[in-house]
Amino acid sequence: MLRYVAILTAIPLTLSASVPATAQQSPADSLSKISAHLRAMTTMTANFTQTDRSGQSLSGKLTLKQPGRIRFQYGKEANLLIVGDGKALTMIDYDVNQVQRWPIKNSPLGALLNPERDLSKYGKIIPTRNPDTLSVEVRDPKRPEYGVITMVFNKRAGAPAGLSLEGWVSLDSKNNRTSIRLSNQKFGVAVANRTFNWTDPRRKRRGGR
Repeated sequence: MLRYVAILTAIPLTLSASVPATAQQSPADSLSKISAHLRAMTTMTANFTQTDRSGQSLSGKLTLKQPGRIRFQYGKEANLLIVGDGKALTMIDYDVNQVQRWPIKNSPLGALLNPERDLSKYGKIIPTRNPDTLSVEVRDPKRPEYGVITMVFNKRAGAPAGLSLEGWVSLDSKNNRTSIRLSNQKFGVAVANRTFNWTDPRRKRRGGR
């Protein structure tokens, strides 16, 4: 299997804790606000830090363009790229010239990359300490093999629908976890479609170069 596959499946994120909530809006209102944010977030760029369950961290830049396009450009410590083209997610490991591809709907990230998804059918609000923080757990009870993603949002004036995505926790069917923390989020920036192009390392190998 490709290295670092956990970015799409696993995560310990401490941005929100499951504790009794006080002075928070109803779960239905929270789901509505999160859905409104995901629909209004046409583009986003951010720095990300990925931490696996062993504590190893990698960093890079995230670029998102709805619907369905996403790019995780890792730093120098990992010769790895993950790209979503609207239909599928592709992971390219340039160290070993391997490519893996699967439908976006089969990944926990499908909740983030499909803003038209009805969160009321798949999402559950997780209580948090901070009334300005919203956390939603999304899973398909009919397809547990797709895993679970818990997204964390902070209220932020000027952000789409008044929320800013701060990160997420994903969990696969084997209970592998990984955390993604975001920083320096910028919304509504110009993002060209070519940003989601990538070079196939297998072509060079077949060509003998």
